[in-house]
Amino acid sequence: MNTILVGAQWGDEGKGKIIDVLTEEADIVVRSQGGNNAGHTVEIGKEKFVLHLIPSGILRAGKKCVIANGVVIDPVALVGEIEGLEKRGIKLANRLLISETAHLVLPYHRALDEQRELRKGRNKIGTTKRGIGPAYGDKAARTGLRMIDLVRPKTFSTKLKSRIEENNAILESLGGAPLSFREVEKAYLDAGRKLAPYITNTVVWLHGQLEKQKRILFEGAQGTFLDIDFGTYPFVTSSNTTAGGSCTGSGIPPHRMDRVVGVMKAYTTRVGEGPLPTECAEVSDMLHAMGREFGATTGRARRCGWFDAVATRYARVVNGIDELAITNLDGLDTLMEIRICIAYECRGKRIAFPPNDAEELLHCRPIYRKFAGWQRPTSDVRHFKKLPVAAQRYLKALAELTGARLRIVSVGAQREQTFTV
Repeated sequence: MNTILVGAQWGDEGKGKIIDVLTEEADIVVRSQGGNNAGHTVEIGKEKFVLHLIPSGILRAGKKCVIANGVVIDPVALVGEIEGLEKRGIKLANRLLISETAHLVLPYHRALDEQRELRKGRNKIGTTKRGIGPAYGDKAARTGLRMIDLVRPKTFSTKLKSRIEENNAILESLGGAPLSFREVEKAYLDAGRKLAPYITNTVVWLHGQLEKQKRILFEGAQGTFLDIDFGTYPFVTSSNTTAGGSCTGSGIPPHRMDRVVGVMKAYTTRVGEGPLPTECAEVSDMLHAMGREFGATTGRARRCGWFDAVATRYARVVNGIDELAITNLDGLDTLMEIRICIAYECRGKRIAFPPNDAEELLHCRPIYRKFAGWQRPTSDVRHFKKLPVAAQRYLKALAELTGARLRIVSVGAQREQTFTV
C-alpha cells in the first residue's frame, strides 16, 4: 500500500512523529516538497531528533529514504544533517537517495528572502529566511541550478558565476551585501562531492521499487493552508503541500496512490503571519506555559487556538483525506471546557468553507460548539476505549466534522504514545 501523509492545518501538526509510526509498515519514505524551512521532530526514548530535509523514516533501521525532485535543497545544510545523524549512530549509506533534478537553495536565495521580508515591514509573510521562496521562484523562472549541476563542477561554476553576478546586482539595489563567487563555489562544490554518492534518478528508482511491490510512504512538509495554490495566500510557502504535490514532487502517478492520511492537532496552531480565525490567547498561554508549541526550525512561539473544523473540512476535500491522525490530545487534558469551530460568520452570512481571500478570512468570526473537557491525564493511555469518555466524544466529533475516519491518536511526543483506533 502506498500512502500519502499530509498536514491538514497550518503545518507543525506532528507529521514527523506519525511518519515515524507509519514507517513501520512501509519500505520506503519519500520527501516530495519543501526545503529545510520545515522541521520534523521525533522522540525515541530519551533521544530527540529534529530533521529538516531527510525523511523521518531514516530513524527506522532498514528503511530507505528519498529526497525527491520537488524538494529544494541547501546542499551545505544537508551535509550537516547527514553528518549529525551519523555521529548519533544513524547509518545512511545505501539508505538515502537524492534526486538529481531537485533544485538548489543558494546563499543569494537566503539573502533575497531576508531583504524582501525587511522591505515588507508590517506586511511581512513571516518566512524562516531560509531562501525557499526565491529558490522555487528561480525554478519557475527556469534559472535555477539543480543537483545534477552540482556534481558537474565546470557546469556548476559557469552557471553559478552568472547567477551570482545577476543576484548581486539585485541585492545591492535592495541594500544587501554582495556575495563572493569563490566562497560560494568552494562551499557548494565541497558539499557536492560529499553528496554525490546519494544522487541519482529517483523517478526511475522509485518505479523499479513499485514493480517489486514495495510499500511507499510519502512524507508531506508544512500543511494544507500553507499550500501555494490552496493556502491563505500570500501567507503561504512556495510549494504544493497538498496530496497532489506528492505526485508531481516524486514522479509517481496518482493512480499508484492507495490512501491519504491527514495529520492534525486536537487544536490549531500557526507559525508566522496571516489569518488564524480560531486564535485564542487563553489557549496560547496555556500551551506555552506547558513548554509546548515552539517551532522546530526557528524556535518561534506558535500562535494557538481552538480546533477549526471549517479549515480541516476543506483540507479533507482538497487532499482526498481517507484517514485522520490526531496528535497532541494531551495538550487539552486540563481544560474544563473545549471549543470546536464548526462554521464561520462572515459579513452576516454563515459559511462552511474558508474563503480563498486572506483579507476576507480576517473578517470571519468562528461559530463554536462547546464540549466538556475530561480533566484527566491521557499521556499514559494506549487504547482508544481507555480514554476518558469526554475525550472519546471529542475525537469522534473532530472526525465527524472533518469528514474522514479516525485512525491514529497521539497523546505525547514519544513513539509509544501513539495508538490506532
